[in-house]
Amino acid sequence: MTQDDQTASGEASSFLVIRRGSARRSVIPLSQGEILTIGRANSNRVVIPDAKCSRQHCEIFFSGGRWSVRDLASRNGVLINGHKIDTEQVLEDGHVLTIGACEAEFTHTPPEGSVVVGAALDVPQGAFDIIERKSGTRYDQPLTHERPTRTKPGLNELYLLARSMAEATESAELAERALEGLVAGTSASVGAVLLSRSDNGVRTLDSLECVASQIENSDQKPEVSGYLSELVLEDHEALLARDLTERGMITLQDSLNHMSVESAICAPIRRGKQILGLIHLYTAKGARSLESDDLEFALAVADQFAIALHNVRDRESLAVGLSKAEEEAQDLRQQLEVETELVGTSRQIEDLRERIGRMAPTDATVLIRGESGVGKELVARALHFNSHRRDAPFVCLNCAALTESLLESELFGHEKGSFTGAGARKIGKFEQADAGTLFLDEVGEMSPEIQSKFLRVLEGHPFERVGGTKPIEVDVRVVTATNRDLERAVKDGDFRQDLYFRLQVLEINVLPLRKHPDDVPAIAELFLRRIAARSRVRAQGFASDALDLLREYHWPGNVRELKNVIERSAILSDNTQLTADDIRLLNLDRPTPLAAHARVPGSGSRHGISPDGEDRGSDDTSGSTTEADIWSGVLAQEVSLDALEERFISATLQRHGWNKSATARQLGIERTTLDRKLKKYGIERPE
Repeated sequence: MTQDDQTASGEASSFLVIRRGSARRSVIPLSQGEILTIGRANSNRVVIPDAKCSRQHCEIFFSGGRWSVRDLASRNGVLINGHKIDTEQVLEDGHVLTIGACEAEFTHTPPEGSVVVGAALDVPQGAFDIIERKSGTRYDQPLTHERPTRTKPGLNELYLLARSMAEATESAELAERALEGLVAGTSASVGAVLLSRSDNGVRTLDSLECVASQIENSDQKPEVSGYLSELVLEDHEALLARDLTERGMITLQDSLNHMSVESAICAPIRRGKQILGLIHLYTAKGARSLESDDLEFALAVADQFAIALHNVRDRESLAVGLSKAEEEAQDLRQQLEVETELVGTSRQIEDLRERIGRMAPTDATVLIRGESGVGKELVARALHFNSHRRDAPFVCLNCAALTESLLESELFGHEKGSFTGAGARKIGKFEQADAGTLFLDEVGEMSPEIQSKFLRVLEGHPFERVGGTKPIEVDVRVVTATNRDLERAVKDGDFRQDLYFRLQVLEINVLPLRKHPDDVPAIAELFLRRIAARSRVRAQGFASDALDLLREYHWPGNVRELKNVIERSAILSDNTQLTADDIRLLNLDRPTPLAAHARVPGSGSRHGISPDGEDRGSDDTSGSTTEADIWSGVLAQEVSLDALEERFISATLQRHGWNKSATARQLGIERTTLDRKLKKYGIERPE
């Protein structure tokens, strides 16, 4: 019978033999009345699961009494006997078509011993093969009385597993629960769940990370098949495949090298048109192979997983956002209580404004020094609000107010369960201040352990939350403050020298209030206006004698003390203008200079040197003034230790005629230390 006679009788006159390597995949009979399409998509009559094959690669058709092949604008083209075709090409007996990694031989005689199965695959034993592909599962169909529950294998397990996944509160916990249910509900001995780091979907395996894995009788983590992953990411379809290791299509770690993989399932975790992750399941040789029911079960779990994952990530995002919003709201409330601009017209304040104006536009670390209460936080806020970070958060933390463990948690955050009382994830100050400014007050009180971790973050290294493993990178400008002698702390080994150098890129020394007394009236009037605005007080201003009193007082507590004095005086007074009698100072009396006739106690000098540096003459051993009287005079004015040190240094300099070397010898300090203290206290040689 001739070819034309066979065609006329309706019998197949030609065949297409599909091969991959040395293995025959299928024998396809060609019928005159149909067009045979070949490609990777399920809509083709011949499906070739190969990444090099396009979704609609080519078609074979009968025209003019001959069979021809046409390339459908495929990515890699069609080759006949090794030559790429550009147009329709007539097929001759024995022509070999190369389509991706497969070969298709056109012949008029089927291979001896072959079984013609239409478009289905005829798979010899030992060849790698994708058994089935699915885009949906029967578990998605609603139940009816005609098809009771028990006619659907695995539906009960799916229901219980969906309930378990719905109870998960974190992504990792959700993945663990899903994997446990999949391994328990199938014959798989190896499994893994890979997830994207966001809800934006992924297209490559590199964008996924393994969040849950399980190998029977082993603690090792499996390395999943990249080939199967690429197919699933490309087609958005779940796959069931067998005998992957014999074809070299899968690589596992050493823990699985001793066994061959019998079958595998790879299912996409899909949300709409996006893939959020992959589920991999494998069985070893000798175990029951994964079947179509297992594929449906895995795909149903994957679809339920996608819904649960979206809900879990929403809750995680809301929890993080709520925590950050609460911290920011608390910080904003605190900011409302703090002056947002520098007040005063003195030369010292103008110099301070100028230094802030120079430093604010940069991202350099700033160390603010000064006595307690001088307004170091106010200076830090001025640096932030005059920088390009002004619209980002300004976050404050007092390092002296927390223990070492709590300080670490406050700075870097912690994960749920990382320590007793850690009931939820907490975002640290560094993360809260991302793109903004972090102000650390009393930085000299950090423990050596925290100093080490703090230094790494300052140098640009990522950090981890307490109890966490994920590295976190932030863009934060750090401003620190201290009233401690850091140089002495470095010398004593209490403060890291490398951290000291890293913090002191730029330095601002805020002078105590007694160094610019002319600014006291303006600051006092600002405080009074704010107190009057939020409290029912009668006071609206100051009498001249009250301003004189405020200007003459030495203010050992600096601006903080001034604010408290004004608030106390305004609340307790019935006058609209506060007088000197209304001013309630801490010692409840008007300030008086330190006893002019008294020498500095314990100075060892025979001359009476007052703290303001004036020589009061030689000691009068017959006088009635004792050292106890002198100390009583000091304590009566509540002079701070820094103020006393400043006065003693000034008096010693005066005694030695401003000879710094002689002064340093008497004080028992280095000449460089003396220079730093003069700079710290703003002590200048009189003209």
